[in-house]
This record gives sequence, structure tokens and C-alpha cells, in this order.
Amino acid sequence: MPDTAFSAQDALVALMITVSASDATIRTSELLTIQAIVNHLPIFAGFDEDRMEQIAQTVFDLLEEEDGLDAIFGLVRGALPATHHETAYALACDVAAADGNVLQTELQLLRELRYELEIDPLHAAAIERGARARHLPL
Repeated sequence: MPDTAFSAQDALVALMITVSASDATIRTSELLTIQAIVNHLPIFAGFDEDRMEQIAQTVFDLLEEEDGLDAIFGLVRGALPATHHETAYALACDVAAADGNVLQTELQLLRELRYELEIDPLHAAAIERGARARHLPL
């Protein structure tokens, strides 16, 4: 990734990849969820999907650093208007729930994200419940 700042779309993709990588295993269901989100949500209109690999590499490089997660949160906060913090949290929840099992590491990351993005606890609970409902298997 060049030294230029992330766009809002880049930040959302980086956050989704971070959630997927948080348990040290990037699952196919999570990647498919990220791809579906990027392909279908209006917030990604005009997004250059060729950037995804570059964004993913930036995330992986940052996660290798001691304060890498804080750096990722800083990039997200810097690129994303406050009006879209709940959107970011919703996308993170969808990726965490994509494989039908939210692990402790993912829950911890979501907890930190709620704090970093100043998501109201009631709003967070509603977003989490929606993600759970969308990804609940039969």
C-alpha cells in the first residue's frame, strides 16, 4: 500500500480482513462474505477490487507489528466519517458471524472496535443480533 491514506472503502475492507484474520485462520466463508459485501453494497460502488490484495497485505503487515491493531483502528477512524461507524461495525459483525461460530478472539476484536468507534451499546446489540440472524444455519 502506498503511503497515501486509506479511502473509506479501503478502511472498510481492511477492517473486514482484520476480523477474518483475528483468529489466525481466514475461512473461505469469511472471504466469500467479504466478496459478497464488496460486490453488492452501495457503499462499495466504484471500488477497485484489484486493491483488495494490497489492502490485505497491509493488514497482515500491520498485524505483525506490536501496535498493529491500533494502527488499523487509526486508519479506519481516519478514513471513515463518524456517520459510517455503525456500518463498519455491522460489516465486521457479518464477517465474524459468516462461519456460524464467533470465536473468543473475534468477540474481543468486536469489543475493541465498539470502543474505538464509539458505538452505542444498544445499537451494537441490535447490529450483533442482526448479524447472528443473517448467518444462523438451519
